[in-house]
Amino acid sequence: MRYSPLHKLHEEAEARIVDFAGWNMPLHYKAGTLKEHLACRKDAVMFDVSHLGTVRLIGRGAFRILQWAFTNDLQRISPGRALYTHMLDPDDASVTDDIIVWWIRENHFDVMPNASNTGRVMDALATGLGAATKTSDLQIEDITSSRAIISVQGPKARERVSAIASDVAEVGRFKVAEVNFLDIPVTVAGTGYTGEDGIEIAVPAEHSTKVWQSLLEAEIQPAGLGARDTLRLEAGFPLHGHELGPGITPLQANLGWVVRFGKGDFRGRKPLEQEKTIGPQRILRGLLAENRRPPRENCIVYKNGKNVGKVTSGNFSPILGRGIALALLDAACQKDDQVVIDVRGRELNATIVKPPFHHLKI
Repeated sequence: MRYSPLHKLHEEAEARIVDFAGWNMPLHYKAGTLKEHLACRKDAVMFDVSHLGTVRLIGRGAFRILQWAFTNDLQRISPGRALYTHMLDPDDASVTDDIIVWWIRENHFDVMPNASNTGRVMDALATGLGAATKTSDLQIEDITSSRAIISVQGPKARERVSAIASDVAEVGRFKVAEVNFLDIPVTVAGTGYTGEDGIEIAVPAEHSTKVWQSLLEAEIQPAGLGARDTLRLEAGFPLHGHELGPGITPLQANLGWVVRFGKGDFRGRKPLEQEKTIGPQRILRGLLAENRRPPRENCIVYKNGKNVGKVTSGNFSPILGRGIALALLDAACQKDDQVVIDVRGRELNATIVKPPFHHLKI
């Protein structure tokens, strides 16, 4: 088991600690998941997301290797920006991970994989290094253990952070900057996983306690991974191991915009092109239940009595007061279609909708 640099603070706050992808992480604090969720939608919260990986590439050739390893096109951005992208299985174009790339400076990138996928991302980048012309000064290093990452999210996130670190608060959406937080050098990106505005702060592990406590003093409530999951579901964001993973391609996940065929060759391109030609047989859709009952993962979805797919993630939406879900459904299923979800032998009527759920008018 691995521990965040902030683990002792979570214990002192009497957080409920759980195993998440091999890390001991807070599921929720005393307030509970529901209150933490609502605080993020209405004010600001902070999450310890140090379980996410950080793979650093420095040197000539880094850009070329990232272009080959991932689906999106770094030429769409420049130093000081972030980019969402996918890494694909070379045999069937399944999404082996979804990733944020922070382009910090020229020839300096931080790649942010999901918790359990850092090793396979390192392997893919090493394969890319072997396939490309080797550059003597290129360094690829897993620096996960050397830093903590604190994600501050919510409509008042920047306002509250600005009271103690204005340069940190001013890093715009999907921008990246190296700034100081109370004289501590940090890297900040305008990214998050909640559907709200916010920033993510990468801080050296030895200084992470000071930053966390300063944010607490700015009246930013801590929130656990339980709220982070319900928030991302309301926002319609995919989670690796649910909406992304073995057998699920970017086209099936309704994320074709993450793939840039025009940039040239990339890992998994050939099988994905083949699927694009014939069209994906299933597509990720949103489901809005008729009542508060939440659908759950692997529940079967029926349309006109026919099995058309299954739920990949489901829960109760605190904002809508309804059950919501993401589901992989037959490609013929369309927005506004009426379906029935089998929830442990009981029928739950639902409508196919386009996420984000928390912006729906019902």
